[in-house]
Amino acid sequence: MIQKHFFTQFVLLGLVWAATALGSETTINLDANDTGRVFEGVGAVSAGASSRNLIDFPEPERSQILDYLFKPGFGASLQHLKVEIGGDDNSTCGSEPSHVINREELKTPKARGYEFWLMAEARKRNPKIILDCLPWCFPSWIKGGAFSQDSADWFAAFLEVAKKQYNLDIDWVGAAQNEMGTKLDWVANTLRPTLDRHGFNKVKLQGPDDANATWAVFEDLSKNPAYDKAIEAVTYHYVSKWFPNIEDESWRVPEKWKATGKPIWSSEEFSLSGKNWKEAFLWAQLINKFYIRDRITKVNAWCPIASILPGLKFVDTGLMQANQSWSGHYDVWPAIWTTAHTTQFAQPGWRYLDHACAQFNPKTWTGTYVALHDPAGKDWSMVLCTAESETIRVNVAENLSQGRVHVWKSTASEQFTELPDVTVNQGTFSLKLEPNAIYSLTSTKGQQKGTYPASPAAKPYPFPFTETFDGYQPGMTPKYFSDQKGTFETALRADGGICLKQIAPKESILWHRHFRTPYTAWGDAGWKDYSIQADVLINGGSVEVGGRFTGSMEASLSTSLVLKQDGTWAIMAHVTEKQTREGKTKNVVVPKTLAMGQLTGFQPGDWHALKISFLGTQVAAFIDGQAVGAAEDGSCQAGLAFVASSYNPNCFDNLKVKPSHAGGLNHVASTNGRATASSGLKGALSLQ
Repeated sequence: MIQKHFFTQFVLLGLVWAATALGSETTINLDANDTGRVFEGVGAVSAGASSRNLIDFPEPERSQILDYLFKPGFGASLQHLKVEIGGDDNSTCGSEPSHVINREELKTPKARGYEFWLMAEARKRNPKIILDCLPWCFPSWIKGGAFSQDSADWFAAFLEVAKKQYNLDIDWVGAAQNEMGTKLDWVANTLRPTLDRHGFNKVKLQGPDDANATWAVFEDLSKNPAYDKAIEAVTYHYVSKWFPNIEDESWRVPEKWKATGKPIWSSEEFSLSGKNWKEAFLWAQLINKFYIRDRITKVNAWCPIASILPGLKFVDTGLMQANQSWSGHYDVWPAIWTTAHTTQFAQPGWRYLDHACAQFNPKTWTGTYVALHDPAGKDWSMVLCTAESETIRVNVAENLSQGRVHVWKSTASEQFTELPDVTVNQGTFSLKLEPNAIYSLTSTKGQQKGTYPASPAAKPYPFPFTETFDGYQPGMTPKYFSDQKGTFETALRADGGICLKQIAPKESILWHRHFRTPYTAWGDAGWKDYSIQADVLINGGSVEVGGRFTGSMEASLSTSLVLKQDGTWAIMAHVTEKQTREGKTKNVVVPKTLAMGQLTGFQPGDWHALKISFLGTQVAAFIDGQAVGAAEDGSCQAGLAFVASSYNPNCFDNLKVKPSHAGGLNHVASTNGRATASSGLKGALSLQ
């Protein structure tokens, strides 16, 4: 639809410029003297284990993926990278490890995980990229909760690891718990002084990073100058509301808070699949809408890269996908290019031209345009999203470049194509725009649609699978394993060699409840009839080997063999049941014991071999090569393999996943799941 407004002239610093639509033509006037906020960039949030698989990719594919994300003038050209400060517990699609898992490690924090590496790779490609961080969970040793002196010290230790081990200066810290808000008194009087004492006085603080964008924090900032000084940018998540509706108006920023001039950011947004044009287009529409409506100057997408193990939640979410590290296969999605329509045409520090930022039709946000200019020169750019066919006339003032205008376009059929240049004739030019398209118009050069040869073909997860961990140094996260709760890393065995150990001592200060013990998963979501075996060393509590795992943080199905330190074992399943609470019936995942028994003469200080096999609905359990029980379980027919541990330093080694065969299960299929064993589990088991 065509905007049909007839404006009287606006006198702006002695010059006449107006945005007017005459008939079917929308007139847009560009003037460097126009007022507007500073553009602070478009970025992405690596959190919730969303980037887990990327670090395991082979070269050159890994570097190619990083170029598509961060290399200026090549792909998405991300201008911000916000990462999770890991807290040893599930934060969406997995658990990210903490740099300090106990109080003693405050003296020597560790660069665990992959977020420090990712920040370093991003800055290697773009030295100007702005780095940011925020916690979801907090490790258990922190006393006083998320907003305490302990937590402030923990924040400072993260910055120290980045600086001392990666030579990274982080620009911003989310002074909050992700989507759980913050305490401004703690920010101003504990966190800020703590960072200053550690030499991080240049690091800026943002908040409240809440998911309820009521903008209530402005009220507190307006009443307390110390709070206002400490919080240098106001940040909320999903200003579009979850999931985005381009027309939703409920979380509009009130005019009185925009008038304060405080930077306003949507510090996490999107959470959709960038492989679909509709969602990729929506991402560009949101970036435009947020500035026009709310004067939001920075927007971050969750997540930059869908490097999530297939079989877990949100596996198709992000700007592009790279989750097959074993094959090297990755996919560049349309959202990379809809991002590029802003990031390749304007840099942080440019300014918006407010009178050239508007809707084509004031009744809808599906069609909009914004304009920006470089205060250091005469360059300018425009980003336009269309819902209908549009014709624009652009008047360019003499204080902006009137050279040739370069034009780039994206549609559902083809993204980021360069069109013929447009000539500015006596300060004006016209252009016809297609419906349902994104256009970028600019006086600048250097944009490109970066390309690499097609990535290798997708392949199934390696099967059969074996891992001895002997190729790793201690303290590493082994390839292809995705921690879902707790933290697992390689460690020295007392008898020589390397094993996998669970190192989180207690459950973290949680972001959201996750009703399981620590576990790490790997494999293929399509695995059906297979056995998983692991050598285990129980230093306390219990261990598990399991399979057919599928699900998410809130609800996951699986079946496992559990062995406790006292020799008690059980075949356990997490199954779906209908439960009615407060008059509402819903499916709830609950643990269910399918079989159990007690081993006599069990030696917990020895290594023991655990194995569980699946064939159809039959499940069989083995300890040290002897059958201990069997059960029928039809709750989940396929899924990933996993090992689990209580919050103890329990160890795993010599993991094997192989096909199951009927002959291997028949001899235990008729048992009732109870067993006793001879001393040391070396003799024949008596199945009762």
